[in-house]
Amino acid sequence: MNKSNNDALIRKSQAQPAQTKTAGRSYIPYLIIVFIVACVIAVVWYVTHNKEGQGEAGKNKMRGRPPVTVGVAAAAKLNFPVALDELGTVTSMATATVRAQVSGVLQNVLFTEGQIVQRGQLLATIDPRPFEIALMQATGLRQRDEAQLENARVTEKRYRTLLSQDSIAQQDVDSQVALVRQLEGTVNVDKASERSAHLNLEFSRIAAPISGRIGLRTVDAGNLVSANDANGIVVITQINPIDVQFAVPQDQVPELRAALAGGHKLQVIAFDRARTNQLATGHFLAMDNQVDTQTGTVRAKARFDNAKGGLFPNQFVNVRVILRSIDGATALPVSAVRHGSEGDFVYVLNAEAKTVAQRPVKIGLSTVDKVQVLSGVEPGEQVITEGADRLTDGAQVKLPGTDKSKRAAGGEREEGSKRPRRNASGE
Repeated sequence: MNKSNNDALIRKSQAQPAQTKTAGRSYIPYLIIVFIVACVIAVVWYVTHNKEGQGEAGKNKMRGRPPVTVGVAAAAKLNFPVALDELGTVTSMATATVRAQVSGVLQNVLFTEGQIVQRGQLLATIDPRPFEIALMQATGLRQRDEAQLENARVTEKRYRTLLSQDSIAQQDVDSQVALVRQLEGTVNVDKASERSAHLNLEFSRIAAPISGRIGLRTVDAGNLVSANDANGIVVITQINPIDVQFAVPQDQVPELRAALAGGHKLQVIAFDRARTNQLATGHFLAMDNQVDTQTGTVRAKARFDNAKGGLFPNQFVNVRVILRSIDGATALPVSAVRHGSEGDFVYVLNAEAKTVAQRPVKIGLSTVDKVQVLSGVEPGEQVITEGADRLTDGAQVKLPGTDKSKRAAGGEREEGSKRPRRNASGE
């Protein structure tokens, strides 16, 4: 009996550690979950407090940022032009190909390539000897036939006298009258031949048909030239005055016609490809009478004196037609206007505090370098034109040359401090 009780106690004591071990394992998943939740909470707390610290540090860093060097310009009150900007091509008023009008050997070339010539100026000569001989021959034939005509007229006069005395037949008189008329026709033909020979002799001297600039010659002296040469001798292009052709959109034609009403001449300005250099100033000349259906534009033409030679034939230019002007408009440089998600704005300079303030503006008309400001900036206020990409509202700025002036002043003070002091005796 005692032996069975002891065995039961032994089995019970061996079963208790297993149950304890199983109960301990059941708490492990809960501990892992608690640990993970605690880690997540710690990470969230760290991230949120770190961002706040970074924000404060960023603000402190922004406050300590060195001033930005900027360029400024003042808002001006001026007469703002209402203009029409288009692309144009320079075209010559007249272009003439100088050709020989008679066949012969080119004897002399009397011009320089690229030279400016005037109308009627002698450019080249063809060997004149064949034409001089032809003129002499035509003159001789005319003189011979004129002598025969004179003799026939004398005979006719004699026949009429004899006819009045009834000493000759009427038929002889009529025959003599017909002979006189025949010889008169022959003399007229001779005169025409003589003039033709004289004209050919003049054609041996080739003159400039128009005034303009000589191009590159295609024939040298000593070559045989004729009126059938397609290339001719040289090409002359008129450059003063000169025209510029451009296209006007059909939607802007009514405004252009309204500006032309009353016979007013509109000013036209020609700029280079980059719109930086003004080449010439002229006036609006004419507009075509129909719209090009393929492009929806109307061709127009402006004329320029081109006294300085700034425009060259077939040159690409930018054309600005001044339609009217707005008096007393507030204008800013184009580079001063910034574009943001809430609209256009500028940075206005506070000269005393050396800070900038972001201010929204309302933009009107614009040109290549100027823009009209309808509201937001008053005339005389200074705005930032360079370095605005690195600015924020209230940022510190400095103007070009400030450091140089400070360094110069500091150098003067340093130089003055290094000068030896003198005592009362001047030593």
